[in-house]
Amino acid sequence: MDQLNNLYEIRADFDRDSIIVYQAYRKEIGENALKHQQFVPPFSMNRMTWIKPSFLWMMERSNWGLKKGQEYILGVRIKREAWETALKMAVLTSPEFRVYKSGREWQEKFDKAKVQVQWDPERSIRGKKLNYSSIQVGISRHIIQQYVENWTLEILDYRPLVRKIHKLCMKGEFSKAKKFLLKEKICPTPQDIKSIIGGSI
Repeated sequence: MDQLNNLYEIRADFDRDSIIVYQAYRKEIGENALKHQQFVPPFSMNRMTWIKPSFLWMMERSNWGLKKGQEYILGVRIKREAWETALKMAVLTSPEFRVYKSGREWQEKFDKAKVQVQWDPERSIRGKKLNYSSIQVGISRHIIQQYVENWTLEILDYRPLVRKIHKLCMKGEFSKAKKFLLKEKICPTPQDIKSIIGGSI
């Protein structure tokens, strides 16, 4: 984690019952997910899948859907209850002193982790690092079936929106582009979960 970023807050597009997280896949996986409204083969149940509630961080990661194998930007609406369940099982990807008493404690928990959490510097629409961090959550093969079959409510195709915003950015029309951004706000997180994931007090 970047120690310069001392704000660790979950910002997302959410409502009382659900939260949208983003994933980027190649065509074969993306098309099937949209068609069936569920992740089906060639999506793999045997590897970790990472979900991210920050749209702009997903744009940074996928280069606005231009990276090979990340052309399909999907918005996955999942249950808020499931989101919090995942966070309760999480272990950070590094032994942060503000969460763990020792490296040994972290290692013991990490070796058994079914969910991993990593904080990365949030990005502006221009791709610049901001002074707060964005969360990404890794769902392991041990519980990925729950994510696919029980947690997911809807899978949305965000490619048209991504192309529209990126086109405006390429023309330098950032003010216009910002108007199309999703209204992400700080997602209320119970204090016990904040303690687990290293969230800001």
